[in-house]
Amino acid sequence: MPEDIDWKPFPAFPPSVRLAVVVGEPSTAHPYVVRVKVPSGVKLMPHRHPEDRVYTVLSGVFYIGLGETFEADNLTAYPPGSVVVLPGNTYHYHWAKSGEYVTQVTAIGPLGLEYRNAEDDPRRAAQGAKQ
Repeated sequence: MPEDIDWKPFPAFPPSVRLAVVVGEPSTAHPYVVRVKVPSGVKLMPHRHPEDRVYTVLSGVFYIGLGETFEADNLTAYPPGSVVVLPGNTYHYHWAKSGEYVTQVTAIGPLGLEYRNAEDDPRRAAQGAKQ
């Protein structure tokens, strides 16, 4: 049920972004479903995932662009109910340009996330803070 969704920070995302595991265990080689909630204004810089993914926009407008460089003019806006199929290893980026959005991601794990530029990876900043 929606009220049972357990939203948590995800180390590979900017600190204000939340992820909830809905089905499965994304770290294993099995099907999984996660939801991602991105607050207004937040950008996820160019990155890729090894797994093929299907995004379903649950709320807000999902702005996504393809490529290794963030280009605001090359974003496509997907309203609620839209479905986006993204082949594995495709560099892409997101922007919560017009307000918060929530997407549901369906894939077969393990989930992976690699930023095009290491300095964009929040995990790198977290490691530096621990040293």
